[in-house]
Amino acid sequence: MRNNVLSYLLLPLFASLSFSLSAAPASTPSVLEPLQVVAQQHPEALPRLDINKADAATLQKELNGIGKAKAEAIVAYREAHGPFASVDELLEIKGIGNALLERNRGKVTVE
Repeated sequence: MRNNVLSYLLLPLFASLSFSLSAAPASTPSVLEPLQVVAQQHPEALPRLDINKADAATLQKELNGIGKAKAEAIVAYREAHGPFASVDELLEIKGIGNALLERNRGKVTVE
């Protein structure tokens, strides 16, 4: 039984391998065109939003998952406790958890 199953599995493998080798075009030297390198901006190179200076409307517009209520809560927290010392301090605001912070970490900064 084991030999039977093995032959059913190996036969198509070897057959397809032999067909692909015989059907492969002969290797002929060809002239390759040079590739164009396109510069991409990394997330670190993009301008970041300073959460100590942004107003509620800007926070709402620029950050994912931040609506009007959370944007206003960020501004209210900043006014009550002073400027943010780090981005991680956003976790102190009700409704902002680790997932929401990680989603926007590359977009915000504290200066």
